[in-house]
Amino acid sequence: MIWLSWRQFRTSALAGLIALVAAVVPLLLLGVRLRQSRRAYLATCADAAGCADALRQYAAEHMNTLLFVDAGVLLVPALIGMFWGAPLIAREFEAGTHRLVWSQSIRRRRWLTVKLLVVASAVVVTAGLLTLALTWAASPVDTAAGDRFTTIVFGARNLVPIAYAVFAFAVGAVLGLLVRRTVPAMALTGLLVIVTQFVLANGVRPHLMPPMTESRAMTVPAINELRGLGGLTNRPSVRGLTVPDAWVTSVTDLRTPDGSTLDPGVFGDCIAPGKADAVGSGGTFGAAADCLAAHNLHVDVAYQPNRRYWPFQLLESLLLLGLAALTAAVGWWRIGRRA
Repeated sequence: MIWLSWRQFRTSALAGLIALVAAVVPLLLLGVRLRQSRRAYLATCADAAGCADALRQYAAEHMNTLLFVDAGVLLVPALIGMFWGAPLIAREFEAGTHRLVWSQSIRRRRWLTVKLLVVASAVVVTAGLLTLALTWAASPVDTAAGDRFTTIVFGARNLVPIAYAVFAFAVGAVLGLLVRRTVPAMALTGLLVIVTQFVLANGVRPHLMPPMTESRAMTVPAINELRGLGGLTNRPSVRGLTVPDAWVTSVTDLRTPDGSTLDPGVFGDCIAPGKADAVGSGGTFGAAADCLAAHNLHVDVAYQPNRRYWPFQLLESLLLLGLAALTAAVGWWRIGRRA
């Protein structure tokens, strides 16, 4: 049964191997180039402060390139689910070849289990090699940037992409079993995997561990560093607040010393037309920042420190593998009931 499953899968495996080589070789070359660029930047600095500034410039220069590569890697699980998972069972039903196997001494559940395990092994190896190459190539920039929790970066490094690939494969295979048509199963798989990636990254990941919190005083310099502070809202953007070596997950509204939310009328008066253009103490928001700071405001910031990176990787990977196992169990149960 293992030999038969491999024989049926070998054409897809060969196509996957070609695609893997076509992706890994450029990643290795990119890693070499990034390391050469890092050495060139560090060669220009004379002290620790200068080197820190050089590394920030280095990270900013190469960040867009890596984000483009990361976005491509994030699509790999969906592609695996569509082209390796969905056709695995659906193609058997369309061609009717499952009847030949089932008429022998092979039980349906054993047939499904072997097919899933054989291809899942190839999925783990393929996704693991691709992720290893990208993680190695991007490590100089990731270290310099110090922001490992960025949505795209986190989902394209280390363990999580492998778990996503296994989950996507399981979803594709089981949808193929349920739908019994290859093309609809492929379309549903791609859609479901992409939706799952979005939901987990934005709705689940921030809550995998209870966040740490701190109160941040909204002084004039702090207000001038904010983004999204204008006539639209009195809630600062999450991206506008930075906590060293941490991922900011949420920020409260501007609050007064007694803990209540700043009155919208007061906020509107401070940012009235002309206030931001007035010089005041200087900075982005001018006199508007002086007006807001005079109310002794603060915000409560929730964040995840970077030292939790590996626990988050493990927790999200275990969650995805659990979902993959549950999905496979649904297929295992369903095929046992099929007449």
